[in-house]
Amino acid sequence: MKIYSSVLLSTIVSVILTILFLFFILLAYTYGSNFIFLVFSVFLFFLASYFSILFIFKKYIMDRIRPVYNTIRDLPLSGKKMEEKSLDSNSLLRNVKFEVEEWAKTQLTEIERLKELERYRKEFVGNVSHELKTPIFNIQGYVLTLLEGGMDDPKINQLYLSRTEKSIDRMVSIVEDLESITKLESGELKLNMAKLDIIKLVEEVIEMHQLQAAERKIKVRIINKRDKPIYIKADKKRILEVITNLTINAIKYGKKKGNVDISFHDMEDNIIVEISDDGIGIEKKDLPRIFERFFRADKSRSREQGGTGLGLSIVKHIIEAHNQSINVRSVVDKGTTFNFTLEKMK
Repeated sequence: MKIYSSVLLSTIVSVILTILFLFFILLAYTYGSNFIFLVFSVFLFFLASYFSILFIFKKYIMDRIRPVYNTIRDLPLSGKKMEEKSLDSNSLLRNVKFEVEEWAKTQLTEIERLKELERYRKEFVGNVSHELKTPIFNIQGYVLTLLEGGMDDPKINQLYLSRTEKSIDRMVSIVEDLESITKLESGELKLNMAKLDIIKLVEEVIEMHQLQAAERKIKVRIINKRDKPIYIKADKKRILEVITNLTINAIKYGKKKGNVDISFHDMEDNIIVEISDDGIGIEKKDLPRIFERFFRADKSRSREQGGTGLGLSIVKHIIEAHNQSINVRSVVDKGTTFNFTLEKMK
């Protein structure tokens, strides 16, 4: 179909109406000013104008809009096609306007999401590079020192080989943690669900890290211990990892001579586990990002304390793999509390 510009279409409509108007003027001049004839002429002029404009509108405008409408309707909107609507001339323009607006909103949302993913990707790559660069440079320095003569000095070679081993262990930890997150995200890591006593599990963690707590003179305690076991349905290895990570963090960042309190709260189908410290706390602006990979609220102190920066991210993935949730609340210089839910064994 030939494409007409808006100027050309306006000209065609104007010419048609002018010809019709002249035609009826000529008739009126020929037959005189008969009232009935004038009324009849006005009526005929209206009909002729109406059908002429309707024909042009449908032929050259609606037929152009219809394919656009069909194209937009077939585009994915929030994961599914738009609902089909009536395509008659009365509702087509209204539908097109509505669905173009909806489509535009979706595209803007998608663009923002892609920008956020790109920002996250760049930040993640930068963080991985930084975390691996430190132990690699350390290993390089130790090895070069040994090759340049340090190997012959028993004091130096033992010290530098020991430091090299620690740097290698750090690299292995980072790689293993990244592998764990990848498996959890992709669903490759299958959970071995079993009946567990959560109180006994917490007591095991406390016992394992009692020495570390004693070094900082911190008391790790269960503040509402129950006489009866609390049985949950979970993967023992993974939940042990969650409790261990949160307890170690509480000990590391808790106040010296302070307390780390662990408590349980019954929520009918679930049990809430809370792990609290009275340490440095986390600033409010950092709380939304606390579970991101490599994010450190206090970067200098975090690196002094060791760790890969992936612990809390792994914790969140493990809890979500159990179809449960984890939350954090914190006040600077007052302390931090992590709480997560677990399904009770029925």
